[in-house]
Amino acid sequence: MRALTWHGKRDVRVETVPDPVLQEPTDVIVRITSTGICGSDLHLYELLGPFLEPGDILGHEPMGVIEEAGPDVATLAVGDRVVVPFNLSCGTCWMCERGLQSQCETTQVRDRGKGGSLFGYTKLYGQVPGGQAEFLRVPFGDTLPVKVPHGPPDQRFVYLSDVLPTAWQAVEYAALPPGGSLTVLGLGPIGDMTARIALHRGAGQVIGVDLVPERLERARSRGVATLDLREHGKDLAPAVRELTDGRGTDAVVDAVGMEAHGAPASRAAQQLTGLLPDAVSQRLMDRVGVDCLTALHTAIEVVRRGGTISVVGVYGGMTDPMPMMTMFDKQIQLRMGQANVRRWTDAILPLLSDADPLGVEDFATHVLPLEEGPGAYKTFQAKEDGMIKTLLTP
Repeated sequence: MRALTWHGKRDVRVETVPDPVLQEPTDVIVRITSTGICGSDLHLYELLGPFLEPGDILGHEPMGVIEEAGPDVATLAVGDRVVVPFNLSCGTCWMCERGLQSQCETTQVRDRGKGGSLFGYTKLYGQVPGGQAEFLRVPFGDTLPVKVPHGPPDQRFVYLSDVLPTAWQAVEYAALPPGGSLTVLGLGPIGDMTARIALHRGAGQVIGVDLVPERLERARSRGVATLDLREHGKDLAPAVRELTDGRGTDAVVDAVGMEAHGAPASRAAQQLTGLLPDAVSQRLMDRVGVDCLTALHTAIEVVRRGGTISVVGVYGGMTDPMPMMTMFDKQIQLRMGQANVRRWTDAILPLLSDADPLGVEDFATHVLPLEEGPGAYKTFQAKEDGMIKTLLTP
């Protein structure tokens, strides 16, 4: 089959690799029809090379059709259309039963001290082949894939793999009061969808912050009040307070993470670590890694006293400095973590109707053949060509 594989920093290629096969009687093989490029894929493209090996298949936002099913799979059959969540969660362990599928005890990467395994996401999370490929082996056939109807376009359902449940959890963790106010830092795919979901769920005011004109305009068109970081810079917190009776918003979602602009020393440290031999880099990242914390520190400034910060942007540092005095004084609540995809899919599915209240069917700015994946990574990383969300079609 053809698959998009990692070969080094900013070096991904589409090449021919062996087809996946059933390994367990509960496995299914999915023929991929659409697969997304995620912002967190750029961490692999740019920073996390020490935890990858040449030839690793990337991607964790796939959907498609069941091509083959193991003998013990009872609820799916060949020809069924499914979306594949990015967490490998068994659905039956202690964690999964409590809605913490990202901490699945069946797939936890214990030798790395990490939670549940992820498709296409480094040795840290199981080194499981990803979904930017023609076919994908999916375990837990009866409990992991999300069955969806045939007929509507892929764009209606594919975001159940990551974007929709991640944004849904971001809003859930933000604990907005009825009619409350929310600042969303970063209007990439997750931040954009977070703003849409917050408004749909009754937020009275959503303020979106970014510095990419296309992202700002897209959010404005959905009823989001936008602030351009290029104009406000260090005056962002006063600008938010001016819009919220001097208090700041009830909650803030950090949808940026460690890729924030600013903190050049932290960025230089990340880049330098990536140039070291893999064994050394892995130890440094595991023990003394630092993040660019510009977005998170901004969230602490922007949120009102007694408010909540929901962190959905990915961080990887182990020695990140935090302003604990300010956080304690402001009585901030902080929630974060990988999305527990299967916890939220049943609540989201009814919204993926012909009415399309979240605008999923035109959410992708680019739909490209899988063979154009390497160029799409480069464009997405550079924020060029108006690219906000890309789907690849094998």
